[in-house]
Amino acid sequence: MFNLDAYEDLEFASAKKIRSVQEKLLQQHLNYCISNSKYYRRHLKGVDLKKISIDNLTKLPFTDKSDIEEYNNDFLAVSKNKVADIVLSSGTTGKPTKIAYTDSDLKRLAYNEKQSFSSCGLTSKDTVLLTCTLDRCFVAGLAYFLGIRALGAAAIRNGVNSLESHFEIIKRMRPSAIVGVPSFLRKLGLYLNGHEFIANKSGVRKLICIGEPLRDKDLRFLKLGEDLEKIWEAKAHSTYSSSEIISTFCECFAQRGGHLHPDLAIVEIVDGKGNPLRAGESGELVVTPLQVEGMPLVRFKTGDISFLINQPCACGRNSLRLGPILGRKKQMMKVCGTTLYPQAIFSCLEEIKGINEYYVVATSNDRLSDSIEVYAAVIDRSCTARVIESKLNARLRVKPKVFITDEELVRERVYSPRSRKPVRFFDRR
Repeated sequence: MFNLDAYEDLEFASAKKIRSVQEKLLQQHLNYCISNSKYYRRHLKGVDLKKISIDNLTKLPFTDKSDIEEYNNDFLAVSKNKVADIVLSSGTTGKPTKIAYTDSDLKRLAYNEKQSFSSCGLTSKDTVLLTCTLDRCFVAGLAYFLGIRALGAAAIRNGVNSLESHFEIIKRMRPSAIVGVPSFLRKLGLYLNGHEFIANKSGVRKLICIGEPLRDKDLRFLKLGEDLEKIWEAKAHSTYSSSEIISTFCECFAQRGGHLHPDLAIVEIVDGKGNPLRAGESGELVVTPLQVEGMPLVRFKTGDISFLINQPCACGRNSLRLGPILGRKKQMMKVCGTTLYPQAIFSCLEEIKGINEYYVVATSNDRLSDSIEVYAAVIDRSCTARVIESKLNARLRVKPKVFITDEELVRERVYSPRSRKPVRFFDRR
């Protein structure tokens, strides 16, 4: 249905050419939605699609997760016998939401990841260890496997497994790249170093990091990113995606934000009232995925806070880039007049050398101010609750209550078997 290969080098084209192709694909996408999706036949009724362009997307309604939950079957734009794979995405009510992919969507998924892997320097000569799962109806492991194969590289599907298992795989098969959650990759590198098999001598030269940000709003490495590159002596590349948008933003070798594949999505950043923001301004990420067949979406509100970068990139690509995810919209806290996201607290805690593990709890006693509690396990007795509170206050202009606790208790909360990645924020408001 879609001719993906026609635009393989679009990211290197001029801004004018990229804009022209996107306008064409947007028109195709909107016409497809109104012709095949019951949901959009209702919600786009009366809209003159011929007058819609990238400049006036605000004339179209947003789509959010609650819409997909409530009208799930109405989003399906193909007959059921064309559905090739079903993914479960996290929902706003806690109940997973069904996302259906066709064969065309799976090819699009493979193409998307191939482009992303290629941008950060992987080639057909690489062997890539996957430490993310392909089961439980998650899409991440499947996407990365398809992308690696589309690139012509070899995949090692060891999945969510023990440190010991990955250690044996690395010793035997010597992968040149690893895909995984960065906090786990840091732990894996330290495990290798502690078992007389030094991580930086393992042959791994690329770390493709998923699920957690590596950089702050100024694109500087967080301590997590610094640790990864120091432990492995490999380049750490951050990525961002979601099940609904079937598109990935991956850092190239310049490591200055995740590149948009312009033939696969149109991206906006909007403020709390839905107004579009300029490049560099932080707001909610909104994505209109292009060339999707199974469950096409228009102006999907991801709930993630970030910003766009439209400056030239050293890699030669002229596509927009997405900055680090600064937080989740629903996780925004207001403490004594100061607005902040959990990620800002995480970034500060990561820089305090005496802290080994931590998590954050948000509560609210009234409508005017939230309360924050930090539970930390330390490896240095001089790293007291008072010291941590002082450093948080200096950086954030708020003073959370800090509790020093047992590392095992913290790890039980953070590394839950029910979650694909560490959970460090607990919202009790």
